[in-house]
Amino acid sequence: MDWLYILMPIAGVKIFWPGLIILGVGVGIIGGFFGMGGAWMVTPGLNILGFPMAFAIGTDIAHMAGKSLISTMRHGKFGNVDYKLGLIMLAGTVIGFEVGAQMVMWLERIGSVEKVVRWLYIALLAMIAWMVFHDVAKRRAKERAAAAKGEKLEAGATGVEWHKTLHKIKIPPMIHFKEAGIYCSAWLPIFVSFLTGWLAGILGIGGGLIRMPALIYMVGCPTHVAVGTDLFEVAISGLYGALTYTYKGRTELVAAMIMLIGAAMGAQVGAVATKYIKGYGIRIAFGLAVIGCALSILLKLVKPWLPSYGKLLDNASTVLVLSLVSLMSLYIFVRMVAGVKEELRRKQLSA
Repeated sequence: MDWLYILMPIAGVKIFWPGLIILGVGVGIIGGFFGMGGAWMVTPGLNILGFPMAFAIGTDIAHMAGKSLISTMRHGKFGNVDYKLGLIMLAGTVIGFEVGAQMVMWLERIGSVEKVVRWLYIALLAMIAWMVFHDVAKRRAKERAAAAKGEKLEAGATGVEWHKTLHKIKIPPMIHFKEAGIYCSAWLPIFVSFLTGWLAGILGIGGGLIRMPALIYMVGCPTHVAVGTDLFEVAISGLYGALTYTYKGRTELVAAMIMLIGAAMGAQVGAVATKYIKGYGIRIAFGLAVIGCALSILLKLVKPWLPSYGKLLDNASTVLVLSLVSLMSLYIFVRMVAGVKEELRRKQLSA
């Protein structure tokens, strides 16, 4: 079975190349759908496949940059990208990213990068999953309360409304974002972008894992605009990140190219799918994907405590993350096909 493994010349490790293709295609679909580079799956996925953590981070950022640019172009055609908001967030993203990247280099020098990054992932994924499902639960409670009064909840209503409190902070300059439909201090998206940029640099994510929900819950963007705008930010931070990690010698370009070929195709599917799956359908699917990813990383973390089950835990972690990517991609694809069929049916009836 040696033919299923390919040597990565820079990282110096042999990798299961079909796993790279599955990650590329699957995360292309998922990233285009959720509005993020998908690195919250790819970085731990590459680490699970055998890459040292620093190389997993750098390689994923390189593949993510090209894929996110393709997805942004597709979302832009649907009017899902607020370019003004994305450009304002750029400064905070780049500064935060470099701070995070320097922290990774320091952690690598003291030999703690693997453990620290994995535990940060677990904490972040747990927080995001709680936030998403807490939001869904609160919105359903509002729906029940409205139904009890014989009323119907507004389509744009949300469960968690932190952005309404944050919008009361009137630190100039105040800016109106047309596509997002919000008016707030420019410092709010700048602060959010610095935080997500820092996470992008230290965890090897495009920032989308936290920026997409942050745009919804803290900035107040509608879900579909948060998806498109976040992908615009992911593309920008990814291009910068690819350069800085390549300069630091932590990017495996062979693996990045293998994944990018599949991701370019998958990203088109994911972006189109947002036309047919709106609002809370995206949020619930996102929450489930986050939980599955957290479980795969947890299997890796408990390995040192259960050495006799080391190989079993490694295999289980690999199967879980690849199955998660495959099943979520299949779900998005099936829902997209169903939406296209329904749209065509309506057009035929109206013709």
